[in-house]
Amino acid sequence: MNRPTILIIDDHALFRSGVAAMLSTGLRNARICEAASLEEALTDNKIDPSILMLDVQLRGISGIDGMPSLKRKWPLARIVVVSAFDTDDVINDALAMGAETFLAKTERPDRMIATLRQMLDDPSGASPTPITTDTRSSLTPRQKEVLDLVCQGLSNKMIGRRLNLSEHTVRGHVQALLAALGVASRTEAAFAARRLGIIR
Repeated sequence: MNRPTILIIDDHALFRSGVAAMLSTGLRNARICEAASLEEALTDNKIDPSILMLDVQLRGISGIDGMPSLKRKWPLARIVVVSAFDTDDVINDALAMGAETFLAKTERPDRMIATLRQMLDDPSGASPTPITTDTRSSLTPRQKEVLDLVCQGLSNKMIGRRLNLSEHTVRGHVQALLAALGVASRTEAAFAARRLGIIR
């Protein structure tokens, strides 16, 4: 059986090689490949990646603009946007172009590995965040309020002030939201909430 392939597309050589080394150690069943640009990736006919780790800020064609070309070349590949910029615009643009999930470049290595391992373990191509209608409806009105403010980038302290809650209470709501959405970080929670239509 062929090993699944993860293709890292990033023009920062140090970051790209560091992630490749980390994934080679943490995901021994996967083949890790690299490309310094979209052009380099699109002209590589020797690989058939299962997952594309795509940086947003690339020299030449940007990651967002290049996603349709990547999808045409590898229609079954699942795209993970990796960026230092986790603004609403970046997340919404990535969602609109068909990205499956988002990883911040500041994410902890173990969480990055866990996200990719979950995707590799599910070859059906289902979302790494398997949310159902029941899951969405199970969120309380207060949790949805907290989630909306998380999506706006507010800290726990600021959310507490906005909703007249203690920071400890907000932290509990945030942890419950991460568990309900099956994600490991606030950025992933915002991405999942927008993708699922919980937050507009």
